[in-house]
Amino acid sequence: MIRALAALAVLSGPAFAQDRPVIVADSYPVAFFAGALAGDAAEVRLAVPEGRDPSSWRPGLSEIVAIQAADLIVLNGSGLSDWTTRAALPRSRTVDTGRGIADDLIATDTITHSHGQEGSHSHEGVATHTWLDLDLAARQAEALAAAMARALPDAPVAANLDALLADLDALDATGDALVEGAPVPVIASHPRYEYLGRAYGLDIAALDWTAGVAPDAARLAALKAARAETGARIFIWEAEPPEAARAAVAALGLAQAVIPPLATPPAEGDFLSAFRAGLAELAAALDALG
Repeated sequence: MIRALAALAVLSGPAFAQDRPVIVADSYPVAFFAGALAGDAAEVRLAVPEGRDPSSWRPGLSEIVAIQAADLIVLNGSGLSDWTTRAALPRSRTVDTGRGIADDLIATDTITHSHGQEGSHSHEGVATHTWLDLDLAARQAEALAAAMARALPDAPVAANLDALLADLDALDATGDALVEGAPVPVIASHPRYEYLGRAYGLDIAALDWTAGVAPDAARLAALKAARAETGARIFIWEAEPPEAARAAVAALGLAQAVIPPLATPPAEGDFLSAFRAGLAELAAALDALG
């Protein structure tokens, strides 16, 4: 079991007064991979404060200074955290795990939508949640392991990578078995699931709903129109909705699944268990179609 990841704090003294090397990650998936690979050989910290979305969070000066002081800085890349293109991160200690998967990124239309307290945010042309395709996630973990083996020569990175890849492989096989034949039309509450859809046989149309908030009449009308246009019979929530919202979506004839996008730590469990639970909900929704 991977231990919980601490949020990166603003430090008033020396940036890190730790006995172990410190790894700072820009998003939860790569933080989870780093923790799985390092074991007890390093402390892994998540740069993004609790409850904030890495695609829209912007660090202040003191936070950037603390990040710069880390022994290793791990990025998802693929356009997820755009502050990383402006901050002066030490090149020799920064790992962009997305570089090796650049040819497999999904181009998108520019989409502007809100992320709670962060306000509006634009995704400019590339889908960012690469880890929702577990094959891409495994390749990112391999890229990270290569850098960590150099930075932590005494850590059992190679053995830990084998264990992590086995877990990701098993989950990937579960996803691959969900759909046979033509992709199944699905509607998602938010545009985060492009890689999940491509990897596991889903043709996903996305709305722009706020996680955990009950949709109003206008949003339900938009969902009804999208259902008629796409023929979708499954709806994906990114977080557990209010019961009234579940009932309203069910009334439109849609089976439902909660699949956390996992850019931030899940409410329960870790990356593997939360992904597994999401796939189980998706399997149940597919079974409900008959």
